[in-house]
Amino acid sequence: MGHANRDKLVFTLKDKCRMCYTCVRECPVKAIKIINGQAEVLSERCIGCANCVSVCSQQAKMYLKTTSEVEAMLASDDKVVAILAPSFPADFVDVDSYQVLIGMIRRLGFYKVMDVAFGADLVAEEYKKIIEEKPEKAFISSDCPAIVFYIEHFHPEIVQNLAPIASPMVAITRVARRLYDDVKVVFIGPCVAKKAESDEIDDAITFTELRELFEKHGISQQGTEPSDFDPPKSGRGAIFPVSRGLLQTVKKTDDIVEGEIIVASGKQNFKEAIKEFEKGEIKTAHLETLCCNGCVLGPGMSEKNKLFFKRTQISKYVKRKLQELDVEKWQENINKFADLDLSQSFKPMDRRLKDPDNKEIERVLLQMGKKTPSDYLDCGACGYTTCMEHAIAVIYGYAENEMCLPYTIEKLHNSVQDLNLSNENLANAKMALKQSEKLAHMGQLSAGIAHELNNPLGVITMYSSLIKEELKADDPLVQDIDLIVEQAARCKNIVGGLLNFARKNQIKPKEVDIRKFVERSLESVIIPKNVTTKIECDIENPMVMIDTEQMMQVFTNIEKNAVEAMPNGGELRVEVLGNKDVVEFKFSDSGVGISKENMEKLFTPFFTTKAAGSGTGLGLPLVYGIIKMHNGKIAVKSNTDKSKGKTGTTFIITIPRNN
Repeated sequence: MGHANRDKLVFTLKDKCRMCYTCVRECPVKAIKIINGQAEVLSERCIGCANCVSVCSQQAKMYLKTTSEVEAMLASDDKVVAILAPSFPADFVDVDSYQVLIGMIRRLGFYKVMDVAFGADLVAEEYKKIIEEKPEKAFISSDCPAIVFYIEHFHPEIVQNLAPIASPMVAITRVARRLYDDVKVVFIGPCVAKKAESDEIDDAITFTELRELFEKHGISQQGTEPSDFDPPKSGRGAIFPVSRGLLQTVKKTDDIVEGEIIVASGKQNFKEAIKEFEKGEIKTAHLETLCCNGCVLGPGMSEKNKLFFKRTQISKYVKRKLQELDVEKWQENINKFADLDLSQSFKPMDRRLKDPDNKEIERVLLQMGKKTPSDYLDCGACGYTTCMEHAIAVIYGYAENEMCLPYTIEKLHNSVQDLNLSNENLANAKMALKQSEKLAHMGQLSAGIAHELNNPLGVITMYSSLIKEELKADDPLVQDIDLIVEQAARCKNIVGGLLNFARKNQIKPKEVDIRKFVERSLESVIIPKNVTTKIECDIENPMVMIDTEQMMQVFTNIEKNAVEAMPNGGELRVEVLGNKDVVEFKFSDSGVGISKENMEKLFTPFFTTKAAGSGTGLGLPLVYGIIKMHNGKIAVKSNTDKSKGKTGTTFIITIPRNN
């Protein structure tokens, strides 16, 4: 491999990369590394096919351009020879004739313009010799540098099977150096890998780069004097750039009956053919291989498609060329350079990666949610053929888990669920904050009212008792006095509830076994036969510091409400969770639920949904006050719409483990 200093034939414009992984999918050697979603070309693995450049719709992949170096060469005192690849008729269809194109190239300042197709003629003779003279050994064509790099790097065991013959580009370069003293040679063609093929050429540009030079220097067909190639003229070698071009040049076929030669072109076909060749499955046959589907589809072509149109252009050009060919002169030139050294040597440069341990692969697959073989979808969305290949690439740092589409979709779903939960928690927190503010104001008012009522209630109770003591037992006023005392006591209880709601009371915490405490609370409530109860306790340390009397009021109040919310029966489930800091209680019923308009009023004093005379509306405000005295929090979730799932209400109480 020449031009070793050109270690970055292909690179990424990161601001254009859109994380589609097309380049990964289309790279025959997976020389693409994904870092934070951006594709980076691994020069040490790249074979220079530049297939990623051709397939990138965002033009995020670029190949090394050397037009400035060529311009500097032309501006110097050096004599520079241009050697033009025979695929040019497929690209410059907009130019009137090939003679005009050569004239345009001369106008750039080139000393000579030579036809690489003559190099193909010379090389074809060498291929014919080894096919006919060494039938015991099968060879792989070595004219495509990307194929040569692929074998040297990834199939080093069969390097010796590469035909030891120079490529047409190198062959015509050797011809030029024999004909002209002290010249520099610039290759012009459709191939990016040619830029790194050999140190025998001084530089290489693509057809696209040639057009850029024409445009920059204002060179067009107008005013260009037509000119022909400098001799020697080529023959059938002009057919070289199409698939099977080598065979047609040496007048051989890949006849299926003879089975002597196999043609493989394109990124999948050439890999499969080389793989089978290495295994010995087709080792009796010679391989003509091209990385692209013919050089006419090389990445340096201006037009990346239209394979059959391009083949037609080559065919027309060769047919016309052969009609005008001076066969005797051509043969004379072939004989003239018969002694030219056309040999080429290759050496193994193993760049294969050792497969990681199976356990490591399984670990990565598990990270991507692939727990069983049925999870290995092998969908190819990541750019790799199989999930296993993707996992191996992840291990070597060439890929990321997020490249797996099913994994990413599942992760997105989880993120959406987490976001929905966060939004729900945020909404609950906002509602709780709003409720807390409202209840705080109401608590201040309730505390003031309770304080003012306590004194007159005490006076009423005291004087009622004194009057009762002065009356005889059979006095008819005794019954009235008892009613006054009873109602005064009731008022005092209400005032006590208001004080508790306003957190003006004190708690007397003591350590209790919360499991047993929950069981005892349910035993204190009358449970109808059509209601079942269930306690789920998932807590390692059941010992909690609470005011048992007040917390019993909380539990029984919520449990009674839950039972009353299930007139047609249902289930009351109490869950106890916790860690070293807090304990959480969930009281869930399968009742009718609480309407949205009533949710904000739940802890408001004297608000009740029960029938008149069935409740004072102080139960939940009392619960709220006691929980706040325990430095805890209370939240409520409820559903009344059957279309959204099971109806019912859940009260969630969280208190510190130590009060």
